[in-house]
Amino acid sequence: MPEMHFQIRWPNGSVERCYSPSLVIQELLKAEQSYPVYEFMEWVRAGLRIAAERVRAKYGFYCSAALEQLSALETRASTFEPSATMMVVALELPAVAPAAAAPASASPADTLGAKP
Repeated sequence: MPEMHFQIRWPNGSVERCYSPSLVIQELLKAEQSYPVYEFMEWVRAGLRIAAERVRAKYGFYCSAALEQLSALETRASTFEPSATMMVVALELPAVAPAAAAPASASPADTLGAKP
C-alpha cells in the first residue's frame, strides 16, 4: 500500500511533516493551499480515517500510525482558533519505482519482443 507524507504550516509559522499510510490525502488536500484550521482538520480527519480503514481492509488491523498522527494533529489544532489560517506546504508522494529490468538471461532481441 503506498504511503505518503505531507507538510503543513500551522498559523504560528511552525512546519510539521505528517504521515498517511494511503494516498487518499492527495485527493482531499492540495499543496500550497491555505485552509482555516477547522476545515483542514475536517479533511485530514476524513483522510486519515479512510487510510486507516484501507489498511484494516488489506491487513486485518487499523494503522496505528495513522490514528496516532490524527491524534497529534487534533491536539495541535486545538491550540489555534478554528478560523486561523494554515497551509498545506507540500504533498510528498512516493517515488515511482523504475521499470522492471529484463532478466539477466534475456537477450536484447527478447527485450525488444523479436524472436531469435
